[in-house]
Amino acid sequence: MNMVEKKKTRIRKSKGEDLSLIAKIDLDNLNISEDDLNQELPILPLRNMVIFPDIVMPVAIGRKSSLELVNQAYKKKSLIVLATQIDANTEYPEKDDLYKFCVIGRIIRIIELPGGTTNVLINTFGSTVILDEITSTSPFLTGKVSHTEEDFTIPRTDEFKATMETCYDVLNQLAEYMEEMGKEFLMAIREMDNDKVRINFICSNFPFDVKIKQELLKDKDIQSRAINLVEHLYQNLEFAKLKHDIQMRTREELDKQQREYYLQQQLKNIQEELGNGSENEIDNLRKQGKAKKWSKEIGEAFEKELDKLERINSQSPDYNVQYTYLQNLLALPWNIYTPQSFSLNTAEKTLNHDHYGLEKVKERILEHLAVLKLKSDMKSPILCLYGPPGVGKTSLGRSIASALKRKYIRMSLGGVHDESEIRGHRKTYIGAMPGRIIKSLIKAGSSNPVIILDEIDKLGTSHQGDPASAMLEVLDPEQNNTFHDNYIDLDYDLSNVMFIATANNLASIPAPLLDRMELIEVSGYITEEKIEIAKRHLIPKAMEANGLTKDNIKFSKASIEYIIENYTRESGVRELEKKISKVMRKVAYNIASGKEVATAELKPSDIQVCLGPVEFSRDKYQGNDYAGVVTGLAWTAVGGEILFVETSLSRGKGGRLTLTGNLGDVMKESAMLALEYLKAHNDILGIDEEIFDNWNIHIHVPEGAIPKDGPSAGITMVTSLASALTRRKVKNRLAMTGEITLRGKVLPVGGIKEKILAAKRAGIQEIILCEENKKDIDNIPAIYLKGVTFHYVSDIKEVLDIALTDKIVTNAQKLTIKDKENKN
Repeated sequence: MNMVEKKKTRIRKSKGEDLSLIAKIDLDNLNISEDDLNQELPILPLRNMVIFPDIVMPVAIGRKSSLELVNQAYKKKSLIVLATQIDANTEYPEKDDLYKFCVIGRIIRIIELPGGTTNVLINTFGSTVILDEITSTSPFLTGKVSHTEEDFTIPRTDEFKATMETCYDVLNQLAEYMEEMGKEFLMAIREMDNDKVRINFICSNFPFDVKIKQELLKDKDIQSRAINLVEHLYQNLEFAKLKHDIQMRTREELDKQQREYYLQQQLKNIQEELGNGSENEIDNLRKQGKAKKWSKEIGEAFEKELDKLERINSQSPDYNVQYTYLQNLLALPWNIYTPQSFSLNTAEKTLNHDHYGLEKVKERILEHLAVLKLKSDMKSPILCLYGPPGVGKTSLGRSIASALKRKYIRMSLGGVHDESEIRGHRKTYIGAMPGRIIKSLIKAGSSNPVIILDEIDKLGTSHQGDPASAMLEVLDPEQNNTFHDNYIDLDYDLSNVMFIATANNLASIPAPLLDRMELIEVSGYITEEKIEIAKRHLIPKAMEANGLTKDNIKFSKASIEYIIENYTRESGVRELEKKISKVMRKVAYNIASGKEVATAELKPSDIQVCLGPVEFSRDKYQGNDYAGVVTGLAWTAVGGEILFVETSLSRGKGGRLTLTGNLGDVMKESAMLALEYLKAHNDILGIDEEIFDNWNIHIHVPEGAIPKDGPSAGITMVTSLASALTRRKVKNRLAMTGEITLRGKVLPVGGIKEKILAAKRAGIQEIILCEENKKDIDNIPAIYLKGVTFHYVSDIKEVLDIALTDKIVTNAQKLTIKDKENKN
């Protein structure tokens, strides 16, 4: 036997000897007289233990005051009161810190243990007493007690005998599960010959909670104490069995490397059996739900879902699904609104500070804000800012949010092709989550934010549904007050949200969706505006981003204009910002490398050193040296551009028409219309009709790698064909745009402002437009029209009269005509 086992055996023997001693002591069971109770008695406060009458118990002494009390009482053989503290941590207890039911005893032995600790053996007797008052606290507690009305005569009934037998049976069963109940404990109980002593001995020594022991101490007769004792023993037996079952289940999975796992599994099984693991979570959810400002219907739905959560086992996968759903319900800002108070003057200053130019757009936005202010409600129509990239549509939305003092959320819709992204998934699906609208509201924490629906024209369609159709409910003021998200499965009011959509091309937006929005065009900038934007916004921003200051780099107006004209081709300023940043990075590199850098203003020659060769030159006007070459105006997603239509003739039977340049169907139709018109009206220009049978016609639009389509080049193709067939030059620095009909009528086209900007960049001085496009010109600020003359036409004849000069190209191919050479 090793040393550890020997030590354990010695402890068990000493413990058994103590219990035997306690059980065999001859208890006098003295009655306490009234004279004894009327005296002031010393009070020994006990921590975490309750002593019952008629037993002998060892007590460890820790306080100095208690040690002094013990020594005096032992010498004088006086009685002492044994009272239990309510809070074991109280160092200097008073009357309110002690339970009022206590017992009286006498010290029969003081045992000095190694290490300086002291134990006393106390014989309690009599009955339970009540602590009436504390008379002194120094050097130890003293006080007065009184008898309780109780009868502890041992009943001679069959019921009491059965109760005692049950008590023995339960204790024997508990001994199988509780290691702290050794054989010595049961042996000591069997050796007692008094049932009252047995019951009090079990109550004192069994590891009940202090509160339970106090309840047992308050019983007025031995029968009720015995019954209550059996009841509490049964509870401990059930808990011990449950604990044993849990240990047996987890022991099967236990090995040396899984000790940590064992502890976690044991805790899990305890929570599963008790069902208490999720109580705190559910209570917190219910508390948060009561604090929400939702309607009665929503509150009832929440309580219904919460009751469903309570019925689900906390270890079930469905528990987390339901718990996450309730968390999302609570996270939504039900009836929470950001206070809306704004000044139109402040809003105007904000818009002017953040954006240069765009006067019509800012005027329209201020009108919109003025209506919101006068209405004094929070319902908002839906705006759609459309225009080429880089003109500031998204930042305008941010400025509107700042002016309204509302929360700002940007939601990118580019490439979204799943309807669930908008409406959410059913919560029963694995990985279900709310749609982007609900997520945005949770993120904003307010029911009236400004939400930017960026790139709404880029919504896609797939087998997973049509998100553009799902947006119909979101963007309809008549429907979105009851928006239904599949995940939340409750109606939510979106009518107070200010939605601002942005788009590049309205043609790709479905008509029903377009009908629900108020359109505000944000067109491109002219060179002068881009220069001011660069000075006020782009250059300071790029300086900060690249760690430079005004002492390191300065841009002259000529250098900014040089970048715009030669290194960018856009309606907005995004590419311009990139080029400015590139120049600054070059300067930053030179400074960081220790090279000398001049701080004078950058000139165009310096720009070319930083950015390399000129990148764009095709927007430059190419002249009118050749017949059949005409300048047209086109609209693209990045703004306006000029394009050239070229026509050449070659001998060949059949009069074949060839079209090249990656043309779309509509543009090819325009070319065929132009040719058929000239065939039908050849007498206008004096063209021999046999030319169309003996000459092949080739129409080409340069840059064949770029797809081109649309009806805007109709009059341009007629003019190009007429110029080639008559060898008459086209007027210098002239461009045109307009659709044609077979009867020769000129129809209006769109994108006028962008086309004018492209013409100005190319140095065009005259533009031919349809007469109906005059209203578009009237809405364009005069600064955009400066230096350009407009010709408004309604018929092809007017176009040809303006565009074709009398000058004949001498080196052009001579055509065979019926009577004589064309003198025109």
